Amino acid sequence: MGKWNKLREKILLGESDANIAFDELCHLFRRFGFAERISGSHHIFSQAGVEEIINLQPRGGMAKSYQVAQVRGLILKYRLGDALNE
Repeated sequence: MGKWNKLREKILLGESDANIAFDELCHLFRRFGFAERISGSHHIFSQAGVEEIINLQPRGGMAKSYQVAQVRGLILKYRLGDALNE
């Protein structure tokens, strides 16, 4: 299993939301095909076919745990990354 599949699985397990690196989470969204726009510390992701706009902010290099929980909901709702290739 590749690095990005492992990160996706870690997010889906929901056991370590506070231990997800912000940069890796942003990279995962780019791998999912999301467009990224940056405004200050806000990284805003959008994609055709996904209603929600994802707004992520780092906290000391890590993703905020409540935002990781939101990401988990989006992964499940839209089946994001089901066919991630390494």
